[in-house]
Amino acid sequence: MNNLDQLKKLFETNQCEKLFVKTLSPNDNSKNQVYLGGSFEVLNLLPITTIINEEAGDWNRERFKASIDFSWIANDGTLNVAPNAQLILYPKYPEVRFSGFLKRCQKAPSALMTQRTGGRLLFLGVTKGGKILGYVSDVNSQIANEFNQIADKAINGVFQVLELSKLKNSREKLINEMRRIHQLGWVVSKRLDSNGLILPCNASNCGGYTLEAELGITPNGYSEPDYLGWEIKQFAVSNFSRIESSVITLMTPEPTSGFYKSDGVKSFLRKYGYPDKMGREDRLNFGGIHKVDIPHSTTGLTMELIGFDKESGKIRNTAGKIALIDQQGNEAAAWDFTSMLKHWNRKHNQACYVPSISLKKEDLQYSFGNRLILGEQTDFQFFLSLMNRGDIYYDPGIKMEHISSDKPLVKRRSQFRVKSKFLPDLYKSNSIVDL
Repeated sequence: MNNLDQLKKLFETNQCEKLFVKTLSPNDNSKNQVYLGGSFEVLNLLPITTIINEEAGDWNRERFKASIDFSWIANDGTLNVAPNAQLILYPKYPEVRFSGFLKRCQKAPSALMTQRTGGRLLFLGVTKGGKILGYVSDVNSQIANEFNQIADKAINGVFQVLELSKLKNSREKLINEMRRIHQLGWVVSKRLDSNGLILPCNASNCGGYTLEAELGITPNGYSEPDYLGWEIKQFAVSNFSRIESSVITLMTPEPTSGFYKSDGVKSFLRKYGYPDKMGREDRLNFGGIHKVDIPHSTTGLTMELIGFDKESGKIRNTAGKIALIDQQGNEAAAWDFTSMLKHWNRKHNQACYVPSISLKKEDLQYSFGNRLILGEQTDFQFFLSLMNRGDIYYDPGIKMEHISSDKPLVKRRSQFRVKSKFLPDLYKSNSIVDL
């Protein structure tokens, strides 16, 4: 590897769209681990495969361990898997460190990553399939010299960011594309299949599918941002001048523990559900807005944040969870922090929220607004802080029809939602762009 352009082209060849570059300190080495920041923000940049909590013992601090699919790029251009690479998350600081990156790896840059020399550069890129590639350069190398001469590099946490050819000026490209779609006026509702073919869409939730179809976004099986590194979220409004009053669904994860998980959704509905309030017979519902520390008048359940320090806004227990507790103190349903961290991970670091209005004539149609809400650099602890305030809440739409039959029909939908006016509190950087 002779120069920075060669390195960038190698990352591009492996389908990376950005380079995250950290200037390593003397303490950033294989013995002390590599410091990646004083928040969990890095999880929105680097995809994880699994995450577990490790409670404090006699010799270790309480922490999360997140496995990653990591390979080093050698100077000959080959990729060399580092099977023990992982991210260590210490919630009490908070702090994230990179470890295990040399063990059992052929052609690992051991000479550079075992030394205590400041000024080495660690380059990290993420492929379209969610693999992380790394390269480290010596402080006196041509690559380091060329990189250090680049002016006005973007900053994200501990990283300086280089956008590769596809993502150069991605924010400007996104805005231009949204301006084009806004100027189309009314767009007939549609969606794309996995092969990119246009299909009709007539359901009430087709606004997002229609916008994705206009952007050329096809369904994929991995958790990656939708368009040029941006997560695209459409939300319905009645008036484009009032985009701060809408409700947006942030994510829809299924519970990971509690009665819901152990006994199943049917038993959960028979125990905690209620007859349909519109009088539809032979049906049980479970819905309504559940906010932290407020008992729900219909279900009798209370949402609690277990293991979250409300004063500091930090996770204090790696075994913590978001839990629905019944009046007897039983856990009706819960989402552990490890699963929620992974769920929030990656797709929410850069998000574009797009308002839409629907019109039903002969065909369902959508018009997309001229004011976009853009958010950049989030942290899962921001999410928990907004839950603690009651600004993010659990608003499920779970039901069971034909409950007296041998084969009742169940619909699962666990939604965590927020009003659009609170979106800025989920991101370090946010803006409203008028097209």
